[in-house]
Amino acid sequence: MIISASTDYRKAAKRKLPPFLFHYIDGGAYAEHTLARNVADLSEVALRQRVLKDMSQLDLSTELFGEQLRMPLALSPVGLTGMYARRGEVQAARAADRFGIPFTLSTVSVCPIEEVVPAIKRPMWFQLYVLKDRGFMQNVLERAKAAGCSTLVFTVDMPTPGARYRDAHSGMSGPYAAMRRYAQAVLHPFWAWDVGLHGKPHDLGNISRYKGGAVGLEDYIGYLADNFDPSISWKDLEWIREFWDGPMVIKGILDAEDAKDAVRFGADGIVVSNHGGRQLDGVLSTARALPAIADAVKGDLKILVDSGIRNGLDIVRMLALGADCCMIGRAYIYALAAAGETGVSHLLELLEKEMRVAMTLTANAKISDINRNTLVQ
Repeated sequence: MIISASTDYRKAAKRKLPPFLFHYIDGGAYAEHTLARNVADLSEVALRQRVLKDMSQLDLSTELFGEQLRMPLALSPVGLTGMYARRGEVQAARAADRFGIPFTLSTVSVCPIEEVVPAIKRPMWFQLYVLKDRGFMQNVLERAKAAGCSTLVFTVDMPTPGARYRDAHSGMSGPYAAMRRYAQAVLHPFWAWDVGLHGKPHDLGNISRYKGGAVGLEDYIGYLADNFDPSISWKDLEWIREFWDGPMVIKGILDAEDAKDAVRFGADGIVVSNHGGRQLDGVLSTARALPAIADAVKGDLKILVDSGIRNGLDIVRMLALGADCCMIGRAYIYALAAAGETGVSHLLELLEKEMRVAMTLTANAKISDINRNTLVQ
């Protein structure tokens, strides 16, 4: 199919992927109301068109945590990225690196830190979950630090996996899941050849390195439920703040009071996020949560945002609502699944072009110009 818009990659990915993988990345929690609102609420944010303002010197670059970014965007941590293309984390990281934006590796990635870092030139970001095994957490932080990872993204909105019914329907979890996944792979020969056969090993690479043996994906959802720690509190983050001497970002903030707690804790940034609608259905979309959070803590730390961002217009909208930078997950995974590293590179180029059009027609020559005046109030 012809890819002319950033959103075209979703349809292309659906054609290539076995259903259990497509629905894992495409789905949300419960009835998926928040998943839908993330997109709908953001698309309804009206931009204020301005003309005749000389936009010939447009500049999308920005600085974040001492790093120069080509545009205010980073690739979010996504678990099992290596199942969407052969050694998918490496391919996505290379595309981000070449484009000039950060790539964030998930704790539950297929490719471990030691495989991804040598493939790129700019510093990688690393995402950490709170697991019951604190020994693993210390081990992986030491490895991330030794590898030169620059920014730690600490995810706090997943003390336990959300109720993702689509995963049980598709075969990602539930009865006879392994057999169903195998049958689906047979019916998707391109994926079976490229990833199923030649993309091995299929395991949780970072955890396998720590354990000294493969931690497989046979019961991935069960592993998350058994090993993620619901006792997480701000106190658990104190030793991590002491150990990690680089920027630390708290991901999963939806409430202004929690954002203020992050400031008091000493975080360098937050990610306003509802985990892409994959955790608690019925919570606010990030487009609706962001303005109050920005009013509460703007200037005290850096504000990043994810969930619902599908195109370059959405990035401009989020910046106008108060974000300093955006993160995308689903959007780049669709592109990765459809066309690998080339697809991610093309997606980033499309997003940049869409941002340029939006900034030109809202009379914002540089990123710092974008604010609430960019919107129809």
